[in-house]
Amino acid sequence: MTAPSSPPPLQDEQRTAERLARQAGELLRVHLARGLTVEHKTGADDPVTAADKEASELILRGLSDAFPSDGLLSEEAADNPERLGRERVWIVDPIDGTKEFTTGSPDYCVSIGLAVGGEPTLGVVYAPATNELFSGVVAGGVQKNGAAAGFSPRTDYVVSVSDTEFKRELHRHNLPGMAPSGSIALKLARAAAGEVDVTFSMSPRSEWDIAAGHALVRAAGGDLRRRDGRTIRYNARRPHIEQGIIGGRLEAMGWLEGELEARRLPTAHLGLTPADPAWTVLTEADQVALREHPGVFVRHAGGRALALLVVGGDGAVERAEGDAFHLERLTRDVTRALGTLAQEARDRALPPARGIH
Repeated sequence: MTAPSSPPPLQDEQRTAERLARQAGELLRVHLARGLTVEHKTGADDPVTAADKEASELILRGLSDAFPSDGLLSEEAADNPERLGRERVWIVDPIDGTKEFTTGSPDYCVSIGLAVGGEPTLGVVYAPATNELFSGVVAGGVQKNGAAAGFSPRTDYVVSVSDTEFKRELHRHNLPGMAPSGSIALKLARAAAGEVDVTFSMSPRSEWDIAAGHALVRAAGGDLRRRDGRTIRYNARRPHIEQGIIGGRLEAMGWLEGELEARRLPTAHLGLTPADPAWTVLTEADQVALREHPGVFVRHAGGRALALLVVGGDGAVERAEGDAFHLERLTRDVTRALGTLAQEARDRALPPARGIH
């Protein structure tokens, strides 16, 4: 007699997340039809709308009702430190790609991820404008709109890159296969479904940007990691990945890492410490002088610093050094991470800037 098969892993959680993602997507479509009022958190590249907050409330309420013992983390909700003691934590971005949402681009999504013991385990990404639902559980595979999906076997890799980073910087490089787009969660979902192969960023990301997408690429057999090669764990006290990321098909990731190194394409590293590999890009004198400083921020490539910011606890910039272009990019990343810097930061971090010796 054949033993009954066990139910798919996390089936109830997956169905609940899919339902809530679709409901949030419908709410976003309603807001678009009514017209949006857009505010900005730290600058023009960091908008927020009432739709972000309402979608967040809808999703968190639904998850809390269904799984009351789980922790919750959302970009648009006040953080509750109780999540740090929970084994399972839902990590939500109600609109990943808010800039695209507010400008009429279809390249935005609802992102709902579940981390178990710090590992990305379940991901649901829904694109309301195109009615595409990507869903997956590690060890359970990936589906797009209910049909099985997975990595493409192509060897001419498609590299999904940030449209912002492409316009400002990447267009000057001859990296093969670049396809600019908006939402990082949607990039990862499309990689897991075989529509692209790999993605990377130069600027840092936060847990809510990538948790669901990370689970999807893992469910497809790939991964996502920091640009310095270290793994990404979730439900951290400060839920930010303080450097660029790279993820997708494993073989495509290996190829892309070689291409990035050969072209010396930079990444930021925020909150640099002596334990980080990028610490070695500092001069020996700075490694001694800044060892205990909590506000060290660097943009680097090819084993050398391109720009350095040292920011005090009051948000005032103590040092701003390096190439003006890279210093401007680093300042944007730091501003988004810390909130609006003191006016002194803007005055000192932008040109004229001193070189790094």
